[in-house]
Amino acid sequence: MAECEQLINVLKKQLKLRGVTYLDVANVLDLSEGSVKRLFANGGSLSLERLSAVCRLINMEMAELFRLTSEETKSLTTLTWKQEEELVADKALLLVAVCIINGYRFDQILAQYNLPETLLIQKLAHLDRLKLIELLPGNRIKLLIAPSFSWIAGGPIQQFFQQQVIRAFFQSHFSGEDEKLVMSTGLMSLPTNYKFQQRIQRLVSEFYESCNHDSELTMNERHGTSMVVAIRRWTFPLFDEFEVDEGVSPELTK
Repeated sequence: MAECEQLINVLKKQLKLRGVTYLDVANVLDLSEGSVKRLFANGGSLSLERLSAVCRLINMEMAELFRLTSEETKSLTTLTWKQEEELVADKALLLVAVCIINGYRFDQILAQYNLPETLLIQKLAHLDRLKLIELLPGNRIKLLIAPSFSWIAGGPIQQFFQQQVIRAFFQSHFSGEDEKLVMSTGLMSLPTNYKFQQRIQRLVSEFYESCNHDSELTMNERHGTSMVVAIRRWTFPLFDEFEVDEGVSPELTK
């Protein structure tokens, strides 16, 4: 796929994420909706000036758009719904996938988990077919996912973790030196909310970059670490009976 087409596809995803329509873009660019559709059908016709205007509309820096495009071009950013179902349906496969995403090598998985070597190879071959990894000679593993890789929102993996993992994750006072829980509340506009979503994605990328930086350390020096970050428009239901006007009720960011 040509680079300009990939850029436009990423931009389309960002527009959809923010609920911005072609008509909204047309109003900003002073064009008809049909003209905008033609522009997006042919990336070569979208000038840098117009691209900059669309980025301003969705409160995204052009540099961020280029970064996302580069990641999508080089690596896998998401799986299909069916592929996620395959992982959830096979606990051993899901375990191996999580280990690989966390940077485990073949020998380290064997050392930590009660998996026969032949079974581990089978699961790695399955992940190779899913394009999550490339299984190299000597059972070496090359991870193919992008720093911006994410599970489908509301998809099989996310549902599994919400049902099976999140409750256990929060069974802590988060008072130890190696844990922290912060909840912030405030009134926030949607454009600002979108900016924070971009920052959250950058934070996720930094998380994985930091894990990669520690990859040269021994397994005894590294510890399984999970980070849960979320932001949404949300009002605590306990206060519903006190609300007069939804437009001014306190929203909680969590």
